[in-house]
Amino acid sequence: MMENQKMDLILQKLGGIEGGLASVREDVRSLQGDMQTLKGDVKTLKEDVQTLKEDVQTLKDRVTNIEITLENETNRNIQLIAEGHLNLARKLDEALKELQPNIMYHLKVNHLDGEVTKMKRMLNMA
Repeated sequence: MMENQKMDLILQKLGGIEGGLASVREDVRSLQGDMQTLKGDVKTLKEDVQTLKEDVQTLKDRVTNIEITLENETNRNIQLIAEGHLNLARKLDEALKELQPNIMYHLKVNHLDGEVTKMKRMLNMA
């Protein structure tokens, strides 16, 4: 082979390599663009996660406040109301016990009053 032919062959091979390198360069540019997109997506995700963390912390604070309110106010108020109802129930039972004999006396008086009325009618007729 002559030297010119060798040079032509080398140039042909270099041309093929350059074409391959151009393709690799295009792939690298495409990958760089994809990396930029990925970085943007990751940044957005980080911001979203931070927002979620803040929201969760806010919810935790609200739940804690609700629990404190339930424990310190609502539960105590319910207990006070329940104790009041127990006292009312006891007072009602006591009042009913006192009324029971009075009712019996009223029934007896009503019966006797009816008997007296009957006797008066009989005496007036006689």
